[in-house]
Amino acid sequence: MNTDIAIKLENIQKTYILHDRGNTIRDRLFSVFTGKASRKLTALQNINLEIKKGEFFGIIGRNGSGKSTLVQIMNKSIPPDRGGKVTVNGKAMKLALGVGFNSELTARQNIMLNASVLGMSISEIKAKMDEMISFAELENFIDTPVKFYSSGMKSKLLFSIAVNAEADIFLMDEFFGGVGDKNFREKADEVFHNRLVKGKTIIHVSHQMETIKKYCDRVMLLEKGKVIAIGTPKEVLKLNAAQ
Repeated sequence: MNTDIAIKLENIQKTYILHDRGNTIRDRLFSVFTGKASRKLTALQNINLEIKKGEFFGIIGRNGSGKSTLVQIMNKSIPPDRGGKVTVNGKAMKLALGVGFNSELTARQNIMLNASVLGMSISEIKAKMDEMISFAELENFIDTPVKFYSSGMKSKLLFSIAVNAEADIFLMDEFFGGVGDKNFREKADEVFHNRLVKGKTIIHVSHQMETIKKYCDRVMLLEKGKVIAIGTPKEVLKLNAAQ
């Protein structure tokens, strides 16, 4: 593969087999004899794509268009259908706000857990613990179980942990946009750009069109698993608005 390419997708298809055997014993027996228990759902169709190193690539589309499935395939969390090929040149990591916390653990314990999952060593986590707590503005709540946090507090903490992750390629599924209050968003925006984005390859799935417009070099529009367009944010967002 060309060394300037971070991710290459060839002939990517993804089909799910859905099983619906009904709620009663009669329904289930009927489905066994009629063969109507399963149906196919095509999530992605014939995706071919090259993303360059250092590129900020956006993926947009309505709910159910296949965005998250495509990111999972890029991250090799799920395989494509037979015949599809995924090539990743570098260490890839998926970031998603709103997932990954154990609500029974304190913020401090969740930092240790989540940061280690993101590749930080125990010594690195301990060295940056105070910085992450301070950045998230949670000094008075660090030993409080996360189940008592508001959604805004959780988002601040997750963002503070995530920006310390180390990877060549970041796959962001609704990771950024609307985090915290105005002052925190301004602070997060600066750190997001200078620490996380700079020099990295970013694949960003989002419904936040302002973020797509501000950061992306190119954008892909998906509809029912098919690529409708790939181009500049201006070109693709105009087409998306017209749909």
